[in-house]
Amino acid sequence: MMSEESDAQPIAPATATPDDRDAPPADTAPAAEPPVGDDRPAVNQHQRAVQLIQAVRAELGLALIGQQQVIDDVLCALLAGGHVLIEGVPGLGKTLLVRALARCFGGRFARIQFTPDLMPSDVTGHAVYDLASEQFKLRQGPVFTNLLLADEINRAPAKTQAALLEVMQERQVTLEGNALPVPRPFMVLATQNPIEQEGTYPLPEAELDRFMLKLRMDYPAHLEELELVRLVTRTARGDMLDVAALRPLLRERDVPVLQRICAELPIDDQVLDYAVRLVRATRDWPGLAFGAGPRASIALVRCARARALLHGGEFVTPDDLKACAPAVLRHRVRLAPELEIEGQDVDRVLAQLLAQVAAPRS
Repeated sequence: MMSEESDAQPIAPATATPDDRDAPPADTAPAAEPPVGDDRPAVNQHQRAVQLIQAVRAELGLALIGQQQVIDDVLCALLAGGHVLIEGVPGLGKTLLVRALARCFGGRFARIQFTPDLMPSDVTGHAVYDLASEQFKLRQGPVFTNLLLADEINRAPAKTQAALLEVMQERQVTLEGNALPVPRPFMVLATQNPIEQEGTYPLPEAELDRFMLKLRMDYPAHLEELELVRLVTRTARGDMLDVAALRPLLRERDVPVLQRICAELPIDDQVLDYAVRLVRATRDWPGLAFGAGPRASIALVRCARARALLHGGEFVTPDDLKACAPAVLRHRVRLAPELEIEGQDVDRVLAQLLAQVAAPRS
């Protein structure tokens, strides 16, 4: 939960900025309407939130073709106030997705290219001696932003990766003994390449647990890749779609309101119990060396609430939990050594778990 939720401003209608493409059809953008205030019925706020997030979802789909599930999961993390680790081979659009989200979001955006020689101070900031004042002044690093892209995060050594631990959990950075809060909202979107291991440093378990979701970006389907190639090769802008044409639909002050509406979405006690049972089942499930901790239960419920809101639901269902569980759990559990030798996949074990743990029926 965010500490400043009570100070959140109402959601204003999404506005389009002039760009070099035609306006989208009426059903892809929310209709102009008065701002949603706290004095309006909750049902109106819910409907307006659904319209706004669906408009952002459609806009992101214009830049990232064939990755709708990944788009949905990233938006769920934004609504739930979590961080995302995106894993995939080069060329699938991991960086493009983050750039597109930053374009649709009116807040600040920063990118860090992680390399073996990157220092922790390059991430968080450092003290600089000012000759004019003869004093040390704090120079804030790129983490002082709203959306932070940690590109190829596993290429930096452990001490540099650890520089993100405090800011991801506490939303603050300690520099020279001073605790400096980062802007709200704050979200880390990190990428890594699963097939190239030379010169990489695996993320420690403590840092993996800070990510709400670990997403796997796969190759697009044939028709989707065909459409992607057709669109990109029509321009002279390189090998990816241009995000400059996307409309900034979300403002910085809109996100805390969306997060509050998401956090207030009802969840039945039986569904809540089902979420806890799913996570607890990983701790003694055959084929798993160790299971997920309580932070996974919290992340699963928060993500399920976000998914329900994204799809227009008025309450959380067991299907919302099942849909979120793989991304929430896959980086928080570890396969038993015998299954790793056999080449088994953690998602297959989690699929068996989801199929066998009984869901509430009423």
